[in-house]
Amino acid sequence: MAKEMKTNVMRILEQAKIPYKAWYYENKDGKIDGISVAHKLGENVEQVFKTLVTRGADHDFYVFAVPVAMELNLKAAAKSVGVKSVEMIHVSEINKATGYIRGGCSPIGMKKQYRTVIDSSCMRYNTILVSGGRIGTQVEVDPRQLLNFIGGAAADIAEPL
Repeated sequence: MAKEMKTNVMRILEQAKIPYKAWYYENKDGKIDGISVAHKLGENVEQVFKTLVTRGADHDFYVFAVPVAMELNLKAAAKSVGVKSVEMIHVSEINKATGYIRGGCSPIGMKKQYRTVIDSSCMRYNTILVSGGRIGTQVEVDPRQLLNFIGGAAADIAEPL
């Protein structure tokens, strides 16, 4: 990426004094899915997490992060937040609900801090990568510090694709 720019996610982490490493990747080829991003960065797909936004049966939004080579188990996700069910929101709703666009959604710095659960596999690593809040950026953070900062929880919510 020619120009490395600081995102709101990075500013928020700095303000909270949470150490992070910024990663940038080329996205002009349109390959912005998580697996492509992990490969572009030369990182383990198990340590790169995608952020997914859902709506619960109670009509509240819930945010989940799972490794990019996995998918969200909707039943396990619902159980982790104590609702009957959750479903993915439509891509057209992402910006209004979060302030982010598809492909740049981060668990950090949404318009509102929704209840967030990260797959428990994150605890196997000293650091994980999540979106930097803009397509072409990722931030590498300690998952424990991330969960503490966003008031999130870890649970078994991912399953193989």
